[in-house]
Amino acid sequence: MRVLVTGGAGQVGSHVVEQLIARGDQVVAIDNLATGRAVHLDNAPGVDFRIESIAKRESLTNLWANSAGPEVIVHTAASYSDSNAWEEDTETNVLGTLNVIRLAREFGARLIYFQTALCYGSAPKAQPVPLDYPRQPAPSSYAISKTAGEFYIEQSGIDFVTFRLANIVGPRNLSGPLPIFYKRLSDGIRCTIADARRDFVDVRDLAKVVIQAVDGRGNGAYHFASGGDVAILDLYKDVARSLGFEKLPEYDVPSTTGGNPATILLDPARTYQDFEMPKLSSISDTVDAAMAYYREFGVTREVTHMKTLKSN
Repeated sequence: MRVLVTGGAGQVGSHVVEQLIARGDQVVAIDNLATGRAVHLDNAPGVDFRIESIAKRESLTNLWANSAGPEVIVHTAASYSDSNAWEEDTETNVLGTLNVIRLAREFGARLIYFQTALCYGSAPKAQPVPLDYPRQPAPSSYAISKTAGEFYIEQSGIDFVTFRLANIVGPRNLSGPLPIFYKRLSDGIRCTIADARRDFVDVRDLAKVVIQAVDGRGNGAYHFASGGDVAILDLYKDVARSLGFEKLPEYDVPSTTGGNPATILLDPARTYQDFEMPKLSSISDTVDAAMAYYREFGVTREVTHMKTLKSN
């Protein structure tokens, strides 16, 4: 099968590329390396990797010049690392997605898209959130632009699957609490632990379900989630355990949530109905795999989808 993976050097994209290459598919991966790392594709020999931006329509057009074109597009590329970079978010997540949609239309390709749980806003009143809950993505620029892209996909008339995601973590995860905890604990910096909970799901489990969507399963929107949540403090304890701390390092608790939701649980019932869901990895196994990755490749900055904490 001919598959284009945008954001192919990112966390989700690179795991999908590996599985596609392993089974013999013809894969083109595109990434501008703003947040992805080329080293993530070292275990995907044979992938046609291009360092380009999906915001430039000619970049996508040139990928398939004089060829039959993609049969499936796995669209993982996204701008998310700076909450004040509205132009970058719009260029990649909206205009870039429009370019991907037009490519899918041109070749009759199926499109697989990835959306954030923040599309439901910071405080959805339903827990767990059903798929038909109104999308109201403020206050995150990332969520606003990703939701705009999803609306355009729904309007386009193409064959598509959208996965609205819980917190996807594990190896190659470079945003959110796991890399932040690793970096701060490794550098001897005191961590701040929000009194909140999140649904953490392993990226390797997500990739297995994405491959099913590549092969034609599903249509429309799905939640990829476990349906349960974990306290951020418990995640911190697991990171400290994995890093070999015998005593839990002291931490601070903020007086307010800073606008971040206490929890967002997504109802995954339709996903379990339409896909063969793998047995989800335990949080301890996911944390251990992530820490092994960070030990080998490091963490250079601290990023969340809500705001950028620090970069170097």
